[in-house]
Amino acid sequence: MDDDRKPLKNRINRICGQVEGLRKMIEEERYCVDILTQIAAVRSALDALGVSVLSDHVKHCVSGGPNPHADSATRSPQDLASEVETVLKRFLR
Repeated sequence: MDDDRKPLKNRINRICGQVEGLRKMIEEERYCVDILTQIAAVRSALDALGVSVLSDHVKHCVSGGPNPHADSATRSPQDLASEVETVLKRFLR
């Protein structure tokens, strides 16, 4: 695995652990407020992951930085900016 992606993989693994903990809490019929708190923690972790992925995308693909993804290499800057706008609208819902 590329060293740049290792932190993302680690975040995803932690999120998977949080979701598994949430599943167990529901099975164990834990207190609703505790379950809701765990759901908020998972959402927050997913948001942080999304910000990290978006930041990497802007650094590498949109701004012409090192190691751009092949899907972005042939696209115009205007097209990439429009794509970021669309993704942000989707992400911030």
